[in-house]
Amino acid sequence: MKTKGGSTPNALLGLLSLRPMSGYDIRQLISRSIGHFWSESYGQIYPGLKQLAAAGLVEKKTERNKGKPDRHLYSITQEGRERLREWLKIPVSEEVARNELLLKLFFGSHVSASVNREHVMANMEFHQRALKVYAATAKQLRLDEANDPQLPYWLMTLNYGRHYSGAVLKWCKETLAELDAIESKGKRRQ
Repeated sequence: MKTKGGSTPNALLGLLSLRPMSGYDIRQLISRSIGHFWSESYGQIYPGLKQLAAAGLVEKKTERNKGKPDRHLYSITQEGRERLREWLKIPVSEEVARNELLLKLFFGSHVSASVNREHVMANMEFHQRALKVYAATAKQLRLDEANDPQLPYWLMTLNYGRHYSGAVLKWCKETLAELDAIESKGKRRQ
């Protein structure tokens, strides 16, 4: 089975290396962990698990529940762990930037500075909330997972988010000041 860098199968193998999980468990874990920096379509999880099982990289066990739907638990196989290790050694591909805010600002002269200001303010509020989430998540991880050898790596990803959001907030403040200057120049001309 072909597993390219950064693909859904590799993300699933990584998550299943933590513990056996159902597709629902994986969805929940994504929202609490890698979802802060890796967007994974929920519609890709179940087909991805099926492909991994067919390739022998994960095993599927069905738990029968009385009066409830069956629960399908997936666990990574030794071959799956080897595939994950292989993928982790592959050099990281360059990031491809796609930032709608920057695209809109690039063409921002076609609308008022106040419209651009609203976009920047919304981005600023998002990153202020993100900083709170990163801090709360790090605190909870330190409490719940203090002895887990993976904790330092999880905290590294949160620190990246914290530094990234901090840099974006600084940029937002600078950009708002520039937009204010543009707006005041426009008012003086009228």
